[in-house]
Amino acid sequence: MSKQTTWVTGHHAVNAVLEYSPQRSIALWVVLNPNNSVLNELIGRAKSLGIVVHSLDKKQLAKRTGTDQHQSIALEVTPKQDGSERDLASFVDNFPCHKELLFLVLDQVQDPHNFGACLRTADAAGAHGVIVAKDNASPMTPVVQKVASGAAETMPIFRVTNLSRSLDSLRQQGVWVIGTSDKATNSIFAANLSGPMALVMGAEGKGMRRLTEKKCDSLVSLPMAGSIVSSLNVSVATGVCLYEIVRQRSVGRT
Repeated sequence: MSKQTTWVTGHHAVNAVLEYSPQRSIALWVVLNPNNSVLNELIGRAKSLGIVVHSLDKKQLAKRTGTDQHQSIALEVTPKQDGSERDLASFVDNFPCHKELLFLVLDQVQDPHNFGACLRTADAAGAHGVIVAKDNASPMTPVVQKVASGAAETMPIFRVTNLSRSLDSLRQQGVWVIGTSDKATNSIFAANLSGPMALVMGAEGKGMRRLTEKKCDSLVSLPMAGSIVSSLNVSVATGVCLYEIVRQRSVGRT
């Protein structure tokens, strides 16, 4: 694999690339198994798209991809291009139903497993994009691709140079910026989460940076009722918050 290509491993992630952006595919590498119908379907799809298929054993595939969590399949691809600040502004301006806009903003989430899980949840909850900073954020890696289970391919990702400036721009475009913080006195379940919104989640332990927090229109917290646990993993907290937004919007439409 050259520096201009990367790996996508796992059934769901490979399937997403073949379905949504097959032009990025370079070659498919598989551990052949005539009894694995899912694997064989993916091989057939790749061949129909004119993608070269190579066979090898599990150890060879793990060595080639750098992971043994490959589900016997890996697609060599050119990297997906993320959007910029300008792309984000254009996306907001041209979105067909402004009041339904929903972004997930991740402030310094660097763990690839958490990043992948957040992408998967954002896709499931119907978010329209994920915004991260170019620095101090997880890059798109094979781990992210696999954990995201295809969402890394379908979810628009915007990597911005200056997150604070981008939040200011969103606010100027009429998007409400709501941040999560254990310091907040307002529970997310009591907050009004209607209208165009960007939900900001901070990194594990540190939470949001102070400058990011200052750019939020409102801060909310997740109530912790237990005696030991004081906070949730960022991907779990993201799921709770996004689905509270989904719940409130669903109630508002009935």
